[in-house]
Amino acid sequence: MDTLTSSGSTSFEEILADFELLDDWEDRYRYVIELGRKLEPLPEEERNAANKVQGCVSQVWLSTKVERNGVPRLTFIGDSDAHIVRGLVAILFAIYSGKTADEILTVDARQTLGELHLNEHLTPQRSNGLMAMVNRIRSDADAAKATAG
Repeated sequence: MDTLTSSGSTSFEEILADFELLDDWEDRYRYVIELGRKLEPLPEEERNAANKVQGCVSQVWLSTKVERNGVPRLTFIGDSDAHIVRGLVAILFAIYSGKTADEILTVDARQTLGELHLNEHLTPQRSNGLMAMVNRIRSDADAAKATAG
């Protein structure tokens, strides 16, 4: 259950495979929380208004780093004050972090996250917050792409 990407985080494919091995949602919730515990710590200076994600009931911070070796490639660090949300942040990083702006913008988040059947088990507020995080990541990818030329 611990295949790591080059950035040290679990890949989305591994998360999906692990989800399929876990039979009940209580186990899946524990797994999501465990993913959140593996997140790289967010430096205190990154916990600022610019990095705070609007639209989340919990406090969520996402910091984006753009590498510009040719095409912009984005990596993310983040945190939340809620354990389950921190795990959702880790899942989003597994989907998006390390990808180019174009790759990020072509991901269908609802379809990809739908493979985990999260919406059926998250409160409407958590689902809205999850989409707010996706929108923030997509917005950062749009901005990186706009300034690439």
